[in-house]
Amino acid sequence: MALRAAPGRGRWLARALAAPGAARVPPPPPPAAAVASALPPAGRRPLRPPARFASTAGQGPEAEGPQRRVVVVRITSPFAWLRTRFYYLLIRLYFDQEFSIEEFTRGAKQAFSVVSKLLSQRKLDLLDELVSAEVLQVLKEKISLLPDTHRDALAADIDAIMYTTEGDVRIYYDDDGRKFVSILMRFWYLNGANLPDEVPGETKVFQIVFGDESTKEKRHLLTANYEFQREFTEGAKPDWTITRIEHPRLLE
Repeated sequence: MALRAAPGRGRWLARALAAPGAARVPPPPPPAAAVASALPPAGRRPLRPPARFASTAGQGPEAEGPQRRVVVVRITSPFAWLRTRFYYLLIRLYFDQEFSIEEFTRGAKQAFSVVSKLLSQRKLDLLDELVSAEVLQVLKEKISLLPDTHRDALAADIDAIMYTTEGDVRIYYDDDGRKFVSILMRFWYLNGANLPDEVPGETKVFQIVFGDESTKEKRHLLTANYEFQREFTEGAKPDWTITRIEHPRLLE
C-alpha cells in the first residue's frame, strides 16, 4: 500500500542539498541526527549508465566465517533513465545548482535504513522529524496490527541494501504557488525474518551457504519504496521529508 501526504506538511527529514562543508554523521548519533547529517554536500558527478550493479560481500559482525556475495542486476529503461536525468538537469538549472543525484542517493539509503529500523522496533515517536505528519499517523495505525515476522522484515541494515534506484521524479506547484520536488527511491534489501518461503511481492528467496551444505541461512530479498519531498519556495527550509512509504505485502 502507498502511504502519501499532502505537499509541504509535516516534519522535515534531511538536507540532501546542503551547503559545502556540511558535517558528517558523528558516531553514534540519534536517529534523527543521523539522517539529517547523512546527506553530504552536493557536487557534480558524471552521469551513470542505464544499467546498475550492486553487491555485498560479508561486512560487519554477521560476516564471520566464509565470505558470501550477492549480486543484484537490474536493467533500467533508457527512456526512463533519460527522463530522470532531464529532471535532474532542471533541478540544477532552476532550483539548486549543486544538486547531485549520487549524493542524494547515499543520503536516501541512510534515511531508509534508519526509518525502516524504527518502524520495525515500533519507535514511531522518533519519526516525528523524519516522516510527514500524515504518513506518520497512518503508520501508527498499521504498525500495531502487524505480526512480529512482518514487522521484523521491515528493517533494512545499510549493508543489506543490495540495490537502489530512482523511480518517479516530479516538479510541481500547488494552488498557493509553492514549488516542490519529489523523488521516489526504490530499494532492494536482504532480510532474515522468518517469513514463508513464498512471500507475494518479493523478488527472490536466497539460500546462502556457510561452510558446508548442511548449514544454510535463508534470506529474503524484499523491496521498499520511499518518496522524498522538498519545498523550493523562497524562504522554505532546505530539507527533505518522507511523504510516501511502501513495503509491498508487509505493511498493509
